Amino acid sequence: PPAKPPVKPPVYPPTKAPVKPPVKPPVKPPVSPPAKPPVKPPVYPPTKAPVKPPVSPPTKPPVSPPAKPPVMPPVYPPKFNRSLVAVRGTVFCKSCKYAYSDSLTGAKPVEGALVRLLCKGRKKIVAETETDKNGYFLLLGPKTVTNYGFRGCRVYLVKSKDNKCNKVSKLYNGDVGAVLRPEKAPGKSKLVINKVIYGLFTVGPFAFNPVCPK
Repeated sequence: PPAKPPVKPPVYPPTKAPVKPPVKPPVKPPVSPPAKPPVKPPVYPPTKAPVKPPVSPPTKPPVSPPAKPPVMPPVYPPKFNRSLVAVRGTVFCKSCKYAYSDSLTGAKPVEGALVRLLCKGRKKIVAETETDKNGYFLLLGPKTVTNYGFRGCRVYLVKSKDNKCNKVSKLYNGDVGAVLRPEKAPGKSKLVINKVIYGLFTVGPFAFNPVCPK
């Protein structure tokens, strides 16, 4: 047989030298700084609770005692020296226009009107007088009546001589008896008649109602 060609051994590419891995420098372990001693927090003294100022009870305003009303001096009635009693006044006849009112507008004086003083006591004491042309009267009380007892006396308008004006009106209580008012005007509180001292009092004015045409 024919000779076989010689078999060539396979050709391989050249073997590369093994690649060494890069050599890293040795890693140094991290160097920690030296441990500092633990810092202790500052120790403060315990905080004291705030001291509250002492609470005083509310001060009550001073209570003033109730003011006493001013003490007024006692009022005494006017002093009289003992004397007899004289009463004066005036009597009028009202006009028809004001016949039943308290007005004396248009009134005219009444002459000869009878006026009576009546004082109560153990016995009723009576004195009377009449008015003059001006309607004026001055009634002198009896010696048994003094100014010390005048509060028990009353003066009445009794009657008129004029038939056209003879109805006693209620003016100043002439119909039921008027209270005596002491005369207080300086120098006029006394009256001397025939050397006898009288305490002077006033009443009225009194009036009659007229008979008026209807």
